[in-house]
Amino acid sequence: ARKQQFSAEAMVPNYPSFLQLKKYDFIAFTNRLKLFGLKKIRRIGHTMEFEQIKDYTSGDDVRNINWKATAKRSSLMVNQFQDEKSQPVYSVIDKGRVMKMPFNQLSLLDYAINATLVISNIVLKKHDKAGMFTFSRKVDDRVIAQRRSAQMHLILETLYNVETDFSESDFSRLYVDVKRHIKQRSLLLLFTNFETMDALHRQLPYLQAINKTHLLVVIFFENTELKSFMGKKATTTHQVFEKTIAEKFIYEKKLIVNELHKYGIQSILTAPENLTVNTINKYLEIKARGVL
Repeated sequence: ARKQQFSAEAMVPNYPSFLQLKKYDFIAFTNRLKLFGLKKIRRIGHTMEFEQIKDYTSGDDVRNINWKATAKRSSLMVNQFQDEKSQPVYSVIDKGRVMKMPFNQLSLLDYAINATLVISNIVLKKHDKAGMFTFSRKVDDRVIAQRRSAQMHLILETLYNVETDFSESDFSRLYVDVKRHIKQRSLLLLFTNFETMDALHRQLPYLQAINKTHLLVVIFFENTELKSFMGKKATTTHQVFEKTIAEKFIYEKKLIVNELHKYGIQSILTAPENLTVNTINKYLEIKARGVL
């Protein structure tokens, strides 16, 4: 191994982990989706661009057989399609105090950063444009969605020093910034956290406004510690009371999903450890359905 020496005062960047990149990169482009929790999405019609005519191979959709080409070649030929390309996909990371909550030695912000790194890599490999925002009291970091060789490095450089500032996030500032800087209809993957309906309702007008122009997916977190607590038997009156409170918070998360759906906003409610897989699933689903 090659050794490197740094001055004691040298600034050494602390980059997010690359460990997940190749793993998810591989499974998003192969048939090994179920093995890792990714869903194989059935495509709705032909919302994709025609790419080429090729020899039939096992697993190809028989509905895509090109009978004219088959007759000419005396062997089965199929039309091959590709997803519509160059669609902008933004990861929008809330770095306010709601994202400081720890799970398994990582904060929710850490999970969001790691998921952003992975989904951005897959977006670029799928020939879409990847970009990102971070915000709390204001928008602090902004990488406009592009598909270029240096884009992944730019996103990584932006992510490595992102930290929570313990502020209450200003969604009105986010809306203004999105309106000003994102001119093309885009997929916005918003990593945030809502614990109560009141917290959601304070931000709902801004989420609705963003969703009018773009396809917004609100991604927030299950409290897995509460769910674990609910699985334990209550033996005292105090424990019964605690379980009742925990049940209320868990149920309120489900109400938030329903409330967002009522206003036409897609959402993902996920355990922190499943964030990356669930985010990839949603992106692949949206691509397959052609709704962007």
